[in-house]
Amino acid sequence: MTAAGAPPPLPVVFVLGPTASGKTRLGVALARRCHGEILSFDSRQLYRGMDLGTGKDLAEYAAGPDGPAVPHHLIDLAAPTEPFDLHAFLPLAYAAAAAVRRRGALPIGVGGSVLYVKAFLDGYELAGGAPDPVLRAELATRSDAELRAELARLAPDLAARADTAPHRRLIRAVEIARTRASATGRAATAPARPTIRPLLLGPYYPRPELHRRIAERLDARLAAGLVAEVAGLHRRGVGWARLEAFGLEYRCVAWHLQGRLPFLEMRDRLLAQIRQFCRRQEIWFRKLEREGKAIHWIPGGDVARAEALVRRFLAGEALPPPELRLADIHYGPPSQ
Repeated sequence: MTAAGAPPPLPVVFVLGPTASGKTRLGVALARRCHGEILSFDSRQLYRGMDLGTGKDLAEYAAGPDGPAVPHHLIDLAAPTEPFDLHAFLPLAYAAAAAVRRRGALPIGVGGSVLYVKAFLDGYELAGGAPDPVLRAELATRSDAELRAELARLAPDLAARADTAPHRRLIRAVEIARTRASATGRAATAPARPTIRPLLLGPYYPRPELHRRIAERLDARLAAGLVAEVAGLHRRGVGWARLEAFGLEYRCVAWHLQGRLPFLEMRDRLLAQIRQFCRRQEIWFRKLEREGKAIHWIPGGDVARAEALVRRFLAGEALPPPELRLADIHYGPPSQ
């Protein structure tokens, strides 16, 4: 029950799931059926020019035989050479969700960056900025002198305290300083966090089927020009260290382009790493379930079943308990 005069909770549908499970397809289908707009919760899709490797699937949003174009947000926010982290993302996500609702549409969050979804739902306080593993990996390649010089330019107060700090603390100090700089002028206009009323959905496939989908998608992306995409990013000024820090597709293809991995070895190593990443995502989802968050896993990403849940959610009806929980599914030893 909301306090007198307080705005009602903001309904947001999230389409979660491991990589290659068809989140975008299901999210777009629900947006067309339920007058929704897509919010991307993918920590790499916010970078411009990183399309194939992050699975932006922009064609999914376009008008076509399946329906009209679907508005989408929180994609292509920054150049891949710019620092951008969870601390910068959250105010934009809250503002986008509120704006979608003001237009009378349903915000539908789609993405596999579970930390971003969890932060949005739980309202993390990110004092000093959230740790950014991509930025940290890039800064780790720089000397102490270079880090101190940047720190002195961005935050003299931090530089005064970090004169003899070890390398890892210099990296964190520069990380905080960059976050401060990127947030300058934005804090006064950042929206207050609304109260969220969430519905969490996810396409479900047994692990062997998911592994098959991962392999098919990887081969499709390689055929569509993933190597050329990474090479183009490097030509436009994205350094090898930065590309490697983005992980998975960008790391392995960067190694290939530097002559460190033959193509077929790169493909096989990347496939193994994506499958390992998929298992780590599943661990996150199990953790969410154990924390009490209900995730309605939809076998095969069936749109009609997902739509029925969304309709009941929007009508304020009580929802049935999830039919299955990842936390209750146990696999044998991992295989590649």
